Amino acid sequence: MSIIKLSPSFKDYLWGGEKLVKDYNKQTDMCPLAESWEVSTHPDGPSYIVNGEYKGLTLAQYLDKKANKPVGINGEKFKDFPVLIKFIDALQDLSIQVHPDDEYGLKHEGEYGKTEMWYVLDANPKSRIYYGTNKDLSRDEFEASIKDQTVLDNLQAVEVVAGDVIFVKAGTIHAIGAGIVICEIQQNSNTTYRVYDYHRKDAEGNLRDLHVEKALDVSNLSPLNTDFKPMGKLEEFQDFTKQLLITCRYFTTHKIVINGSTTYDVSADSFESVVVLEGSISISDKDEEVTLVKGESAFIDAGSKNIKISGQATYLLVSV
Repeated sequence: MSIIKLSPSFKDYLWGGEKLVKDYNKQTDMCPLAESWEVSTHPDGPSYIVNGEYKGLTLAQYLDKKANKPVGINGEKFKDFPVLIKFIDALQDLSIQVHPDDEYGLKHEGEYGKTEMWYVLDANPKSRIYYGTNKDLSRDEFEASIKDQTVLDNLQAVEVVAGDVIFVKAGTIHAIGAGIVICEIQQNSNTTYRVYDYHRKDAEGNLRDLHVEKALDVSNLSPLNTDFKPMGKLEEFQDFTKQLLITCRYFTTHKIVINGSTTYDVSADSFESVVVLEGSISISDKDEEVTLVKGESAFIDAGSKNIKISGQATYLLVSV
């Protein structure tokens, strides 16, 4: 078995909306629905196998049974499964936050840091993200702005549109704004340091925790480039186009638009994760065939032979 269809875990964070249910076929009564963790081995939200002999197992359990070989040569270089892929629907602004790098995360949290990328699927007019500072700040200046609640005045607020590609390196102060839906590809980590949360209260009426000291330790306090474009040029083939969105030491993401079919061998270097954004596809080899519609995801073992993908769809292809 080399093609695994996955079902996600869901998160009902207070800032979530309803678009993942209405527009991305998420089957849950959870409301609000903030996130679906599509390809995940993280204990806070695993994904589950829905086809074949391993149906009902988590992706982590499947990899364990296979001695981690499906992740490939590059994947085996990581202590844990390297990526976590999500859909995120922000009905409200997310908190202003930052993630640590690997060194800090492993030392203080016992897990990887979090470098991530966002592919913007939908954005209301004038929707914006916060992304880095708007000027060079000292640690003391940033801390003072957190304490006196003027931190937003020091951040870049950038309007985004569908198709934007945003690379959020560990240490980047950031927040997804209201009215934005994204697909996020990130390191396999759930460590977030909040510095400002609009005085919101959780379901029990409590203010959510802030993590100011840790955030100060890891934050990049210099302005960043906001040209949110794909890294690669569009490549055209007979039945599909392919474009590199982001590549870094932790993951590589391509966007594929297919109208027909393609057959290929998956490299022994890495697994492939497929996340369908529009339309539908079938993925098959000599033993297995799965169908994915908008909002669904699959995992393909490294080294799989004669993989055929056919249909009319836009999907992301993630590897390491």
